[in-house]
Amino acid sequence: MPLPGRHVPGAGPGDGLGGFPSGGFAPAGPGPGIPARPTVPPIVPAAPPWQRLTVGEPGPEFEARPPVGPFAYDCPDTECDGWSTPQLTVRFASVRGAKHRYYRQPRQDAARAAVHEPTGSTVFAVADGVSSASHAELGAAEACRAAVRRMLSLLSRQPGPLDLREVAQHAAARLRELARRDTGGREPGPGEVADRYATTLVFGVAYPDSTGCAVDIGRIGDSGAWLLDLAGGTYRALFETKTGSDSTVVSNEVHPLPEVPDPLPYAGVRPVPGQAVLIGTDGFGDPLGDGDGPVGALFARNLGAAEPPSPPWLAHLLDFSKETFDDDRTLLALWPRSGAAAP
Repeated sequence: MPLPGRHVPGAGPGDGLGGFPSGGFAPAGPGPGIPARPTVPPIVPAAPPWQRLTVGEPGPEFEARPPVGPFAYDCPDTECDGWSTPQLTVRFASVRGAKHRYYRQPRQDAARAAVHEPTGSTVFAVADGVSSASHAELGAAEACRAAVRRMLSLLSRQPGPLDLREVAQHAAARLRELARRDTGGREPGPGEVADRYATTLVFGVAYPDSTGCAVDIGRIGDSGAWLLDLAGGTYRALFETKTGSDSTVVSNEVHPLPEVPDPLPYAGVRPVPGQAVLIGTDGFGDPLGDGDGPVGALFARNLGAAEPPSPPWLAHLLDFSKETFDDDRTLLALWPRSGAAAP
């Protein structure tokens, strides 16, 4: 019935407040001046999840098991990142391999990249913890962090080309610091540091200049670097490889951090638009080989698209399934931008 003291037009005995019949149901059509109720679109089922890519004969499929260990919480199964400066587009991703997923081991690869804002330079590092080291995952992550921090610090002091061997020594010192903490302050021997934290390391700086950028890269261990021609889909190794056709001796011997060779293996390259510089662990480099197989074709097609892939898509590519290749995989890619020049 009407509220006391309030007149409701059209209300009568037994009517609702709006003049609707008892029961409160509105007439079928809208009244004068009332817009028709919008049609609710049908619910569209969610797209199926990305299916894992298969290259050749796939490896076994199973649900990943959670990693265990004192630092496992800090090593997610997959990580990726990406951004662009006026000179470069950067993408990197790191995924846990099938072997570590099955045996509940953490991902032992790592990657980091950063921009030095005053100079516009991009610094980067990729590491692969040696599987025999008890804390390989921490060694890889700390080596990358230490190298990136040191390069940023040195660029603030001197914008020109860096002493990459000094950067490597700083990363080695960080691993010794970790081992010293483990031994209660006692100075550890090189073997003790390696037993705990040994890792490969590929790191460097992309310096912008008036014509684009120059990339300087240092290497310790067997991780690699390549220059990819995007139009032709061909890869040129920037360091000696274990499996390349130009290798006279195939060796699996690794000399990782904390060892710092003298001279430090070095590569310098000046990429142009239509090329990409790739830095990767052997989880990527071993199935890549010379780059003339299906893995090379897969990455050349995706990295050579009109736009660089998103970071999650790069991680998805790296997680391809290929029989016998079950190591962690990490890849960092640099694309020079068309018409880019240093400010």
